[in-house]
Amino acid sequence: METVLDTSAQPYDPRHPVICFDEKSYQLLDHVRDPLPPVPGYPARVDHEYKRCGTVNFFVALEPHTGQRTVTVTERRGNAEFTAQLQCLELRDAQTEKICLVLDQRSTHSPAAVYQHLPAEEARRLTRRFEWIYTPKHASWLNMAELEWSLLQRQCLGQRLANKAAVERELLAWETDRNARSVRVNWQFSIPTARESLKRHYPSLD
Repeated sequence: METVLDTSAQPYDPRHPVICFDEKSYQLLDHVRDPLPPVPGYPARVDHEYKRCGTVNFFVALEPHTGQRTVTVTERRGNAEFTAQLQCLELRDAQTEKICLVLDQRSTHSPAAVYQHLPAEEARRLTRRFEWIYTPKHASWLNMAELEWSLLQRQCLGQRLANKAAVERELLAWETDRNARSVRVNWQFSIPTARESLKRHYPSLD
């Protein structure tokens, strides 16, 4: 845990950027009956019934120091999609010495996943471009990308979206606005705070 908090507390270094990475699934839903638009004296009305239209997967990559984020939608989640995300991150930060990647311990979030989809030499080169920082089990909330996902759900995805194209359209508008304003994370949880609030998890020296 303290390794993650140390990483969060580092000052911005363009040669060694910190990227908080996460992925989530999202249920596609469509209306069974067309919603009724608002009219004087009545709000918009939406039938409580809906139709399931499958799922898509989100990859969220947040650079908390610069307030830039990338949200990518894929039809599937797996090693191939994860590897493609790492390749995109490397291309975006091609001039950096190393990218510090904060992520959870999902089975696909590992260098081993890359070796399943790239030749060994290329997989080794790509995985060595990253410093892998994992949140502890049951503590993925230490990853600032979780905050971005929470905001994304409240500000963009709180509606019925029936297909991948509709999701991508809404996401593009949301992402463009937040990146233009360089919305950063005001992270307050520090090592001293953790040692006090989570002291039951530290060994007692009394």
